[in-house]
Amino acid sequence: MDTRESKTPEEEKQHIINERIPEDYETSKPHLQPEAKKRPDGLYKLLPLVVIILGVIVVSIVVLGIINRGN
Repeated sequence: MDTRESKTPEEEKQHIINERIPEDYETSKPHLQPEAKKRPDGLYKLLPLVVIILGVIVVSIVVLGIINRGN
């Protein structure tokens, strides 16, 4: 890995070209990467619940604001 801060324009061009080349399936060997098959752990399952709760809170604030403005 190149850790130099500055690159010549030619090095920068070559770096960008290398980044755009798709990874070769034969050399990547995804079947040897168990972390790629594992389901992600964490709070991602709670995301829909959090979105619904925040939506209810926003709607209730809007409704209460309309009701209070009417009085």
